[in-house]
Amino acid sequence: MEVLISKIPDYFYKEAASSTGKYHPAFSQGEGGLLRHTKAAVKIANTLLNNDTIGYKFTKDEKDLIILALIMHDTVKRGIPEERYTKIEHPLLASKLIKDNKKETTLTEEEVNLVCSMIETHMGQWNTDFNGNEVLQKPKTKYQRFVHMCDYLAAQKFININFDENNEIIC
Repeated sequence: MEVLISKIPDYFYKEAASSTGKYHPAFSQGEGGLLRHTKAAVKIANTLLNNDTIGYKFTKDEKDLIILALIMHDTVKRGIPEERYTKIEHPLLASKLIKDNKKETTLTEEEVNLVCSMIETHMGQWNTDFNGNEVLQKPKTKYQRFVHMCDYLAAQKFININFDENNEIIC
């Protein structure tokens, strides 16, 4: 995982989650907002995966891969090199980042494919470009749906998560 994290563009740690401010809650806005959004999605996933009602459906390894997918899902949200606005195909770019660096990881081909499929479908129903062309697939598997829902919940304006000055979640 450390290898992949080292490949994340610097802007990921500084940018807001939404370039326009319309689609994410207050904690995801401003400097570091994209990082806070990602941490919120991971927190939601960990909370659900540690709950026996849902968590039993996933093995420990599957849970780890879900967390990896959530960590990486928006890492190239503004493209490479960085552009001003979110790129609709950013899930495909994040997937490519992982595939391009898979030999530097300990992930199997099957694990890479699973993580990438979760990332590629994390946008859910918001899968079209400005012209209405379908650019991304919708989630179909339990893994894809789970990652999408964690990302979706982390982007809801009615959810408020508190962070300290170091962008750590305050419990």
